[in-house]
Amino acid sequence: MSIMDPTRDFVKSVRRVVVKVGTAVVTRSDGRLALGRLGALCEQLKELNTKGYEVILVTSGAVGLGRQRLRYRRLANSSFSDLQRPQGDDHDGKACAAVGQSSLMALYDTMFSQLDVTSSQLLVNDGFFRDTAFRKQLSDTVNSLLDLRVIPIFNENDAVSTRKAPYEDSSGIFWDNDSLAGLLALELKADLLVLLSDVEGLYSGPPSDPKSKLIHTYIKEKHQSEITFGDKSRLGRGGMTAKVNAAVCAAYAGTPVIITSGYVTNNIMRVLQGERIGTVFHKDAHLWINTKEVSAREMAVAARDSSRRLQVLSSEERSKILMAVADALENNESMIRSENEADIAAAEGAGYEKSLISRLALKPEKISSLAKSVRLLADMEEPIGQILKRTELADNLTLEKISCPLGVILIIFESRPDALVQIAALAIRSGNGLLLKGGKEAKLSNEVLHKVITSAIPDTVGDKLIGLVTSREAIPDLLKLDDVIDLVVPRGSNKLVSQIKDTTKIPVLGHSDGICHVYVDKEANIDMAKQIIKDAKTDYPAACNAMETLLVHKDLSTNGGLDQLVVELKNEGVELYGGPRASTLLNIAETCSFHHEYSSLACTIEIVDDVFAAIDHIHQHGSSHTECIVTEDSEVAEAFLRQVDSASVFHNASTRFCDGARFGLGAEVGISTSRIHARGPVGVEGLLTNRWILRGNGQVVDGDKGVTYTHKELPLKV
Repeated sequence: MSIMDPTRDFVKSVRRVVVKVGTAVVTRSDGRLALGRLGALCEQLKELNTKGYEVILVTSGAVGLGRQRLRYRRLANSSFSDLQRPQGDDHDGKACAAVGQSSLMALYDTMFSQLDVTSSQLLVNDGFFRDTAFRKQLSDTVNSLLDLRVIPIFNENDAVSTRKAPYEDSSGIFWDNDSLAGLLALELKADLLVLLSDVEGLYSGPPSDPKSKLIHTYIKEKHQSEITFGDKSRLGRGGMTAKVNAAVCAAYAGTPVIITSGYVTNNIMRVLQGERIGTVFHKDAHLWINTKEVSAREMAVAARDSSRRLQVLSSEERSKILMAVADALENNESMIRSENEADIAAAEGAGYEKSLISRLALKPEKISSLAKSVRLLADMEEPIGQILKRTELADNLTLEKISCPLGVILIIFESRPDALVQIAALAIRSGNGLLLKGGKEAKLSNEVLHKVITSAIPDTVGDKLIGLVTSREAIPDLLKLDDVIDLVVPRGSNKLVSQIKDTTKIPVLGHSDGICHVYVDKEANIDMAKQIIKDAKTDYPAACNAMETLLVHKDLSTNGGLDQLVVELKNEGVELYGGPRASTLLNIAETCSFHHEYSSLACTIEIVDDVFAAIDHIHQHGSSHTECIVTEDSEVAEAFLRQVDSASVFHNASTRFCDGARFGLGAEVGISTSRIHARGPVGVEGLLTNRWILRGNGQVVDGDKGVTYTHKELPLKV
């Protein structure tokens, strides 16, 4: 996705920021104060203050709060007969402002005092700004307050304002608190103005309209005539129109502006960290238009359109594309390694763990292996259009079940750039469109691999078949596209997978943890067991199919078998942690949790009574990934293989065999521990679904009166 980081680079130099909080944020729909949101706002401003930012707050809400207080007062003093009559809201707005202003400031003072922050109040009218002396004094006062780490709180003094609605007229300097915030940002030489609203930012239409899209960067020349505004604020006199007008004026006069939601508790901090949230207004925004911003929907639709062109190609033509991809990988090895080495150097400099850096590396043998796996996929039997079942429903009425691509798949993966190659090759072979979001630690590697692979895709299909998402802030938009994206496959931490499952309607396939077990039975060949656990733990410790827990039958703790296993692991530099029984017996540190994925040269050992205790342990603490039993007792082995409820279960073989390439799948998009659609290593078949084709000769149902059903199974090949 062409989302340019430079559109938020300017926040790095921000020191003085004006924050304007709207009425819809300050108050609830019934007019009462939204204390939770106000408390979160004050905590953010305190954090900014502590970090050295100069914070100026412009607040709305006084009129609404005053009206609410006066309404309660009138109700409290009304007789029963008074309450039987209709209660109109005829309070004077200026009186409401006078009453509400003191209450609002008292609340801010209380909240800031609890946070050990001092605040101050400044009430202004637009006429003041016509006075040069006032403007200088205002600037001097605010500078003095900021030097003292005091937060100035501004509001328009509606109680004594001589202007009446409509507020925006040719005589006004500002017309509401949005335009006041813009004026103050310029007058006080702020580096940034943040306008907090009740929506995520500026949309192309009313936010309630499903077709409306969030505009991340406002370009006046493009958006001014395209936007349809919704209703104004439910309580204030502004709304999005007022915010956009204020933002445009301030931005084009030199102060960048971001409109974002005040309902999210940490949005101000996220804005200042450069996250791509809300809508940015900047005087140089028109210069960014050349780095065209492609929306999530546009990218997904382009991938879908390209996939449909890919599907109409012959099997031979799709195979040729994969062969070209394999050649391109080998021909561009030096460029790929150069970018990958830059990623590794950056990761080492940032202090990333060795296990992550190991997953990040693209060594020559890895690139060669990737090219080989792509060619293996090219030589596989054609997966699309395979007849899975043929049934004669009635005379001359034949039903066929055939394989077909899922559509568009979104893959979110961390650390491993080699996953990009495998997934892209599987997508091409299976006729699917693909959107890829890799981890930031592999940014350069992913970009060069994407460039190399898409360069091998012919124009008849289009390089948009495979889209590369470069911003993590784009993920929420993508996860909303359940009408375009057909499957999400997250490859990463448990936290990542859980977050995705919680925030999308799109089906999610994948696993969160790789808590793989090896159980060494009392009837095991100890020499074989040593080789298996050594390979399962040390062949590639960072892999999700590496052994994380070794379960040992209790009899091996008395006949020397356990000692041999421990020595084998220690000789390989494996750090050992024990369960309650093993830690006591072996005098090693006790593990903090059995459900722990080390992804390094470390593992947990525990002693169990028998195979059934091992099975119970796996079901209680495992992640349903891959489990292994080492035993010469075939009856015990069969019990383990039948009863362990994991995606892959092995007998006398290393857990490291759980891999798409080793299974002969060519490659894998990931390993699924789900129980629906696909399970275990997911290759081409896991990216396919089916369609039903009915071939008739003019038959109609007509209440089933004219059809004699035969439902006869037919040979797959005609």
